[in-house]
Amino acid sequence: MDFLARLRPLALLLLRIGLGLIFIYHGYPKLFTRTREMMEVFPKMGFPSYFVYIAGILECAGGLLLILGLFTQIAALLLALEMVVVLWRVHIPMGPITEVKNYELPLALFVGSFVLATLGAGLISLDHPLFANRFRAPRPKPPKPPRR
Repeated sequence: MDFLARLRPLALLLLRIGLGLIFIYHGYPKLFTRTREMMEVFPKMGFPSYFVYIAGILECAGGLLLILGLFTQIAALLLALEMVVVLWRVHIPMGPITEVKNYELPLALFVGSFVLATLGAGLISLDHPLFANRFRAPRPKPPKPPRR
């Protein structure tokens, strides 16, 4: 299993790219192509219409940050929280057990985002060179050899 552990940076990179592309794919229309349509749909789901902009910005910017691996844990946490709200307010009330197909995508996006929020971006990211030393606990100093 050592071989798989060495693939962890690649796995985190692929997870970041996959989630980032999906979030951008769903956020872009909210901001640029179907904004008016979405502003009519959001109130039917119990949200103010201006939430279209909030969701669109969060999904596009968050998706881009995930792909770059920049501020990954913050972006992933915000996206995970968005997916919790979507699941709780939109999909679960439709029927949590019988209609899994209705919420499988937001559930998978939540889980993937939560994994990135807890594990971070990994070695193949912009976060690694920028923040790797800032969050690492200081190493204890080795004990001094006794004097003779």
